[in-house]
Amino acid sequence: MVQADEAVAAADGAPAPPAGGRRWLDPRRGWVTAGLAVLTALLLACHALVPNRWGNLGSLLETFLPWLGLAVPVLLAVGLWRRSATALTAVLLPAIVWLNLFGGLLTDKGGGRGDFTVLTHNVAAANSDTAGTLKLLNGSGAEIVALEEITPGAVATYTAGLAARYPYHAVRGTVGLWSTYPIGDVHEVDIKIGWTRAFRAEVTTPQGPLAVYVAHLPSVRVKSESGFTAGRRDHSAQALGDAIEAEQLKKVILLGDLNGTMNDRSLAPITSQMRSAQGAAGDGFGFSWPAGFPMARIDQILSKGKLTPTDSQVLSSDGSDHRAVTATYRY
Repeated sequence: MVQADEAVAAADGAPAPPAGGRRWLDPRRGWVTAGLAVLTALLLACHALVPNRWGNLGSLLETFLPWLGLAVPVLLAVGLWRRSATALTAVLLPAIVWLNLFGGLLTDKGGGRGDFTVLTHNVAAANSDTAGTLKLLNGSGAEIVALEEITPGAVATYTAGLAARYPYHAVRGTVGLWSTYPIGDVHEVDIKIGWTRAFRAEVTTPQGPLAVYVAHLPSVRVKSESGFTAGRRDHSAQALGDAIEAEQLKKVILLGDLNGTMNDRSLAPITSQMRSAQGAAGDGFGFSWPAGFPMARIDQILSKGKLTPTDSQVLSSDGSDHRAVTATYRY
C-alpha cells in the first residue's frame, strides 16, 4: 500500500508520503473546505456588496450576519478531519474577519452609573401573560418605558398596571410611552403606512429636556416567491430618519421595534445618525427576537447628541415573542 501511494505521488509530481502512511497535514487535500472558508470571509467582509435588488438578499444577510461565525468551527472541524493544511489555513480568514466585525461586542463595555434608564418592549398583540409583562416593566428600574404593538383593548390594562410607578403617559395608535418624568409636546410621526405606529414626545428629566421617539416599523417576511419583503419597512425607516434629522432638541433617544438590525443597510437613514446603546455599552450581541431563542436584535435603543450610554441589558422573556431591552444614560 505504501509503495502504491509512493507511485501515485510520483505520478502527480508530489513528494511521496512518509513510510508510516499519510502525512498529518497534507496541502493537497481540503480545497473545497478552503473555498467555503474564503466564501464565508468574503460574505462577512463584503456584505454591503450583496445586492438588494433580488429579494432584498443583502438585508437578509445583514440581519443574521453574526451567525455566519458558526461556519468557522464547522469548517475547522472538517479541516482537521481531512488533515488539510490548506483548509486549516483558509479557516483563519473568516475567523479574523468575524472578530474584526464583532469581537468588540463580546466584552462588557458598561461605563458606570447613569442618570436615567430607558426601556423598550414590543409587548405583542397576542401576549399570553400581560400580568407577567406588567411585573417585568414595573420591576425593571427604568424611568422611561416605550411599548409597541399595544392593542386598543390592552391600552387600559397597561395604563392601569403602570400608573403607580409611571404617572405620565402618552399613547398614539399602537405605541405608547410611560414615564416617571413629565411628558409634553406629543405629536405623531408619519412613517408612511397609513396608521399611527410612531410619535415624538418631549420628556423633562431632572437633568434637562429629552426628545423621545417611539416607533414600530413595519414587519418583514421571508417568502419563497419574493424573498425578504422589506419594502414598506424601508420607506418607513427613511421617513423616521428624516423626522429625527429635523429634530430641534439636541438630545434625542429612539425606542422601538425597528424590525431590523444595526447591520441592515436599509436602516441607514436612522442608524447613520444615531448611536446604539448595545454597541456602545452592552455585553454581547443583545439579541431580542424571537424571545424563546433570540437570533437578532431588532428592538433598538438609539441616541443622538451628547448622551452617554453607560449600560445596556436584555431582560428575561415574558408573554411576548420579543424580549424587552433597557439602556442607562448619562445626560
